[in-house]
Amino acid sequence: MERKSIMIVIIIVLFGCLTGCWSRKELNELGIAVGMGIDKEEDHYVVTYQVVNPGEIAAQQGGGGRSPITTYQQKADTIFEATRKITTESSRKIYIAHLKMLVIGQDLAEEGIGEVLDYLSRENQFRTDFYIVVAKETKAEEILSVLTASEKIPANKLFASLETSEKAWAPTKTVVLDELISKITSKGIEPTISGIKRIGKKDDRGAKMKHVQQLKPEIHLTYMGIAAFKEDRMVGWLNERESKGFNYLMGNVKNTIDHVPCSKEKKGKELAIEIFRTKSDLKGSLKRGNPQIQANLFVEGNIGEVQCAKLDLSKPESIDQLEKAAEQKIKKMVHEALQKGQKKYKADIFGFGEVIQRSEPAYWEKMKKNWSQTFVELPVNVQVDVKLRHTGSVGDSFLKETKE
Repeated sequence: MERKSIMIVIIIVLFGCLTGCWSRKELNELGIAVGMGIDKEEDHYVVTYQVVNPGEIAAQQGGGGRSPITTYQQKADTIFEATRKITTESSRKIYIAHLKMLVIGQDLAEEGIGEVLDYLSRENQFRTDFYIVVAKETKAEEILSVLTASEKIPANKLFASLETSEKAWAPTKTVVLDELISKITSKGIEPTISGIKRIGKKDDRGAKMKHVQQLKPEIHLTYMGIAAFKEDRMVGWLNERESKGFNYLMGNVKNTIDHVPCSKEKKGKELAIEIFRTKSDLKGSLKRGNPQIQANLFVEGNIGEVQCAKLDLSKPESIDQLEKAAEQKIKKMVHEALQKGQKKYKADIFGFGEVIQRSEPAYWEKMKKNWSQTFVELPVNVQVDVKLRHTGSVGDSFLKETKE
């Protein structure tokens, strides 16, 4: 009996040791940040956090009329310091493990984001699955201050919208922290980041609840273009066509819509093609001691919309004509992206250096220090092969009958 009593006491003592957690954090002590913005003013960092108001998100019947999020902002010499300084106005310590979006102001991006990435990689609270974007022609705080109608939490909307547009459109791409750091530190490839732009007047109406109660909000956010970097500094933007051409070349296009003219003679009438599969094969080689790139693009699509009254889609020559027209258009978009990257920005955002490194390692070891100069004159031969698989559930357009 005495032995049994001793065992019970030992078990109780052990359970007592297990009930504590030295690093526990109560939810009511934390401000859960879902969006973070970083800007630069002179020598100071301006850090903005989009923090969830849990009472409004959890409310069953419309909430209490308050905004579902609150933004906090502080300025300091370092990002870490500015984050801690936010406790002077927030009753809760900022918790960043659930971050969805990081927005970097364009001015800061042009100055360099190396210090930003150093902080993000050192802070152990950060996970690496949040998306990074550049605020196009504005500050990050201006992006994070806009409420969205489709989602209560704007950062969640931005996260989902970027994912969806990457899958269903083409001029955007998702970028996470590890990928960005890898491209900055690697030789032979430069980083790219999608841009986000605020559309509408530059005032505070986007931060008011009545803004999202309108049928068509006056201020909204849209992804627009891809920012090209050289090392950690942004050097410029690719427009929509160039961004699309860039993603075709990189094999990033999962699904998109392109259009081609109905015929060479008549302008204005178009035929829409849904691209559902792409593959990019980049090969490097040496010709007379000089590097060159061969880019072979394979694209599959279906015909999705026909404005052409006289085009007979039952004829193989008609399909062949459309495939050639699509090939020329995609090739032109790719060349526009190449022109901007090679001639204007002189930044190897295409990763051609890595392609040469894999195919010609001995040459790369000799030339990698001068790759920036070699890249701008690098010949790139682009071949596009488009195959149209289906013409839709009907053959000829009914427009043909209305014209007869």
